[in-house]
Amino acid sequence: MINIKEIKDIIEVLPHRYPFLLIDRVTEFNDETGLIKGYKNITANEDLFNGHFPGNPVFPGVLMIEALAQLGAFFYLKDLPPENRMAYFAGIDKARFKRVVIPGDRLDLQCQLVREKSGIAVMEGIASVDGKVAVKATLMSSVKK
Repeated sequence: MINIKEIKDIIEVLPHRYPFLLIDRVTEFNDETGLIKGYKNITANEDLFNGHFPGNPVFPGVLMIEALAQLGAFFYLKDLPPENRMAYFAGIDKARFKRVVIPGDRLDLQCQLVREKSGIAVMEGIASVDGKVAVKATLMSSVKK
């Protein structure tokens, strides 16, 4: 099921704002399967490249993980009332970084809901560029309900 959400839709659900909103578009989500997909465009004019690393810009792995977490949060916050739209990291397991991400790349994001119980959501996340995995991780979030 395709349900494209543009940036205006994303900021209605997530509390993040520039410079820390790390999703440009949600391209697909399916409530029945627990799958959500989206992307972040990696642009050379992002401030972080001034220091990471001058002359060799690399998008930080921790921000790839954060982008996955934001995508996952969008999935389970989108149907909650605005006063309950808050999720906090509860854990990261099995994070593996497979390739460097640089300006000009489109970081494709995918999260799959594994389980949710007692306000804790567990998702498997994969971020890739041109079909090649950049990072994989299991993400846990605590959701205010």
